[in-house]
Amino acid sequence: MPNVLIRDLDPGVHSVLTARAQERGQSLQQYLSAELARIAARPTLSEFLSGRAQESEVAALTPESIVAAMHEGCAGR
Repeated sequence: MPNVLIRDLDPGVHSVLTARAQERGQSLQQYLSAELARIAARPTLSEFLSGRAQESEVAALTPESIVAAMHEGCAGR
């Protein structure tokens, strides 16, 4: 497994992260590993937009299509 080393971490940040790990009953390593996995699972904005652009069903957004979608959403309530 790869390792990550973070140098010069602010002591206050370390203290907060350690406390959060303890609240979950985890070691700091377990806590940070889970948090990094959560971050990696979320696409960045550019990744999201790139993926959406590749989908064939995605229509070009126009002011009219946005207003129509908003009206459809309101009508469903």
